[in-house]
Amino acid sequence: MSLTGPLAYAAIFVAAVVEGEVVFITAAVLVAAGKLNALGVMTCGAIGAATGDQIIFYALRGRIEGWLRRSRAIVARHSAIVARVQRHQSLMILAIRFAPGLRIAITAACAYGNISAVRFTTLNLIGAFMWAVVLLTLVSRIGPGALHYAGISGVWGAIVPGVMLILFAWWLARENEGTNSEPRNGEPAARIRSS
Repeated sequence: MSLTGPLAYAAIFVAAVVEGEVVFITAAVLVAAGKLNALGVMTCGAIGAATGDQIIFYALRGRIEGWLRRSRAIVARHSAIVARVQRHQSLMILAIRFAPGLRIAITAACAYGNISAVRFTTLNLIGAFMWAVVLLTLVSRIGPGALHYAGISGVWGAIVPGVMLILFAWWLARENEGTNSEPRNGEPAARIRSS
């Protein structure tokens, strides 16, 4: 199987549905190396990313409220949560792709907040294309262009920013996991501040 043939684009789509960054950034490195088409990578990655988000949104839509009624803390704050999600819905939807570690939580909040399906689908698709363009541009164009001045050229000019972006996404996801963890060693649980 070739990493640069027609199946590569299908693999980019499927990987974007499931996780997002690692395979997409690898594809962006292959774009920088001239092995894959930038438009194909961007399109397959964005549509795959949006598909993954929307599978979660539509699976939870209409169901999550019933599940969350089991939690007294959430039931007590239902109106406040829904109002906040409604107030910030466009920004939340657009930010889903840029929030590793919080994608499912933000998508679930949108489903719980009764966001319009048309609004979610449209803005999520726009956000997915923004995500794909930003990552593709950083890895295949800006990174190599900037690193050329540091003496790093060729495919390494794309690999270095790609690895840096993957490490940054991993770090963000780990930071987000830490804010939702159970208290350890008698420490008080982190509280969610209202803004």
